[in-house]
Amino acid sequence: MRTHQLVLTWIEGELSGGRLVLGGRLPAERSLAGQLQVSRTSVREAIRVLEAMGVLRAGVGSGPDAGTVVIADPTAALGSALRLHVATSHLPVKDIVETRVLLESWAASRARPEAPSLAEAGRLLDQMDGCAGTEAFLELDVRFHLALANAAGNAVVSAMMASLREAIQGYAGRLTGNLPDWDSTAARLRAEHRGILAAISAHDGGRAARLVADHIEGYYAEAGLGSGD
Repeated sequence: MRTHQLVLTWIEGELSGGRLVLGGRLPAERSLAGQLQVSRTSVREAIRVLEAMGVLRAGVGSGPDAGTVVIADPTAALGSALRLHVATSHLPVKDIVETRVLLESWAASRARPEAPSLAEAGRLLDQMDGCAGTEAFLELDVRFHLALANAAGNAVVSAMMASLREAIQGYAGRLTGNLPDWDSTAARLRAEHRGILAAISAHDGGRAARLVADHIEGYYAEAGLGSGD
């Protein structure tokens, strides 16, 4: 086992055992290296790996932000990995879109009307009504769909959803160039958003799931996502 993997294994064990918790700090680099009998370089390498994975945040200097702190940001790592694999064409965009449909339909069917994120979704729709330009609209669209996912109350699904959307967000934006009339498409998307939200608010999860699937698949079909993309 490479020495930095020894450090990773130790940190994983500390997290699993509850000795390291969210917001907790790792021992100082020199102290941890001595404790595990590895080099400080190995400690730094392990910390860099876990920073990229969204598990740790390393701060320098002194004060409340200094030291290496346990955080929870799984979306950062998952989103980065998916983007890279999409860029290499290892993961076809079409397959990611289909996975997104599965996850979002599941989330919509189980979204709780009383969830705070659902109220946030309504506020985002109001902002979309006065939104000018595709970039600002798509940014609000991403936040709306994530708010719906959060309303289901499943942290893993929320993280996967955010990662999938992050992986294809740029692609979705580029597809707007294929649309014959963006204003008409935006108006249709807004109406579909409100229909989805209304179904969830009416405790009709089955209808909400169907509307979400039609909404996502309809946009990509209109924008020209083909079977070979």
